[in-house]
Amino acid sequence: MTPKRLLLLALAAFTLTASAKPIPDLKFQDLASHTQKLSDLRGSITVISFWATWCGPCKEELPRLSALSQHYTDKGIRFIAISADDSKDRAKIEQYIKGQGITLEVWTGADLGTLDHLHLGNVLPATLILDKDGTPIGRIMGEAQDADITTYLNWLLSDRSTPPPTPTLKRY
Repeated sequence: MTPKRLLLLALAAFTLTASAKPIPDLKFQDLASHTQKLSDLRGSITVISFWATWCGPCKEELPRLSALSQHYTDKGIRFIAISADDSKDRAKIEQYIKGQGITLEVWTGADLGTLDHLHLGNVLPATLILDKDGTPIGRIMGEAQDADITTYLNWLLSDRSTPPPTPTLKRY
């Protein structure tokens, strides 16, 4: 490996670790009404999709994300869909998940303030990809494509000898 490449890799690693810090410990509820905390995700690579039943692009993305998750179950990666629907719309959330055959973990209790707090802007859908320490590695604002997510996951599953993927930013 050339000295220039080594320097670039070291700089990328320093930049990633210097600015990287675990996400705030926000609380949500799963569909069984159990409290779930983001800090409980530490120890697993995690893909979190923020969505809502009233969001057209979310309804396009969620079934694809559910199918993609099947390719990573044996690698211990968690996929969680956190709804930004109003709490009174819980039945609508459950009906949509069941009707679409979504196999992801589903939590409720997000809102646009949650997205802002996690530096995801104010657009749904939004995707957050966390490493095993709970540190954000990728943020996708707008509808994520499979390639967007697999690029991050494959890097997290690798030896990380290459620079991290370029952040993805999408807007409608």
